[in-house]
Amino acid sequence: MQGLCNSLLAAALIFTASTAQAFPDRPVRLVLGFAPGGAPDVIARVVAKQLTSQVGQSFVLDNRAGANGVLAADIVANANPDGHTLLVTPGAFAVNPSIYRRLPFDPIRSFAPVTNLCLSEALLLVINPALPARSVQELIQLAKQPGAKFAYGTSGVGNVTHLAGALFAVRTGTNLTHVPYKGGGPMATALMGGEIQLALTNPATIIGQIKTGRVRALAYNGPARTPLLPDVPTMKESGVSGMEMIPSWYGVFAPAKTPPAIVDKLHAEIKTAIADRGVRDAFTGLNVQADGRPPAEFKAFVVEAIRRYGELVKMAGIPKE
Repeated sequence: MQGLCNSLLAAALIFTASTAQAFPDRPVRLVLGFAPGGAPDVIARVVAKQLTSQVGQSFVLDNRAGANGVLAADIVANANPDGHTLLVTPGAFAVNPSIYRRLPFDPIRSFAPVTNLCLSEALLLVINPALPARSVQELIQLAKQPGAKFAYGTSGVGNVTHLAGALFAVRTGTNLTHVPYKGGGPMATALMGGEIQLALTNPATIIGQIKTGRVRALAYNGPARTPLLPDVPTMKESGVSGMEMIPSWYGVFAPAKTPPAIVDKLHAEIKTAIADRGVRDAFTGLNVQADGRPPAEFKAFVVEAIRRYGELVKMAGIPKE
């Protein structure tokens, strides 16, 4: 009996190894829960292009915007666990458990964490240039005027940008209305069009519009000024403390029960992709830093992010949906 068990175990290991070796044997679908044009979309496309070139199979981005990435995550949670359907998501994935009363999946047990593509240290506070504010303090004064109706836009309810905007309102004592969109691209369009007055968003989403004067940057929510915009002060320099948050991140997840050998192969290929000079140059332009941590380390990172975001949600007073 012991010999039979050993033989079955050996056969299973050989089958798993051969399956991983042949992977991928068809196009890989990267499901993203946000609209084209925002930082998650741009980052995912850069990496997908390199993976396609290096692996020999197409890595195709599938934008499924809605519910702050919940719809996309649910698609992947219920997909065949063979590595050919993956979730690419920003840190909103770890905020959602504290925002939504009920999720159609478990953020830990329903997925096999693969790796984190990159980290972004902070967000930019940007405004519509029609506002006569040239500093954070001037913006605060305008927002506190009687009858002022200021709205901040985000990439969705429960998104990291939502959390940052809510914190900004709490820290500055301003009454701001939250207006969620289906991604950073639609949010940026709304800001330029005057539908909203301000936003806290990823530099990758808005840097082009800042440089062309279509939006105005007032502050950077990081410990030091960003090299992308060295003349823009930090939030602390602007007189607003307590705005520090977990760095934005962009992770890759497979469905739960995906064979570990396939998860490991995906991690290896992604790590190679983000080490490519072209990808790193693109990341530098987006103000993000390549990461690529292994699956076990990434899982621990996500668990801790869920806990820490939960504390910030309570601090910001964001009610559950």
